Amino acid sequence: MSRKEKLALQLFKAGCLKFGNFLLKSGVKSPVYIDLRTLVSYPKVLKLVAKAYASILKKLKFDRLAAVPYAALPLAGAVSLEMNKPWIYTRKEPKDHGIQKPVEGIFKKGERIVVIDDMVTSGLSKFEIIKALKSLGLKIKDIVVLFDRKQGAKENLRKRGYRLHAVMNFSQWLKILNQKKKLSCKKYEETLDFIKRTQIK
Repeated sequence: MSRKEKLALQLFKAGCLKFGNFLLKSGVKSPVYIDLRTLVSYPKVLKLVAKAYASILKKLKFDRLAAVPYAALPLAGAVSLEMNKPWIYTRKEPKDHGIQKPVEGIFKKGERIVVIDDMVTSGLSKFEIIKALKSLGLKIKDIVVLFDRKQGAKENLRKRGYRLHAVMNFSQWLKILNQKKKLSCKKYEETLDFIKRTQIK
């Protein structure tokens, strides 16, 4: 069994794939939802995820990681420990007490940052954190995610000069689950059809 297959199965076992009726941040209504927040309860699986991120990150040049709150916070923490690399994260809500920092963690102006998130759909939401980090004098070129839902993100980011790296895309995960008899052929085909119908050309 390959590392990718092992990771795909462990993520499924940890309950990271849910079916129902979900509204994504992009505004797309989806019959399926990837919930990586459950990984905080599965340290062994989280470690596998960290190693998967590290396999991509070790090929990139950067000074520290930046996590997108909130789902990516435990992911960035795990990757930081795996690679012995420092990380920071932006706050969704500015603090109205203490020293009121917009970013938690130590950094220096001019450093190269890799943005870490759990997944990407259209990629448009990533520009929020990129803008916040660049306003502090940090340099961003790469975004690394566990899953690419293949709904236009890579192209949207490329047009603005950023590179998207994904451990796997959503279709690959579904294919592995179907091959390993964890997902019925009907559910597999229905989900693939949804992905194709919502693909941003």
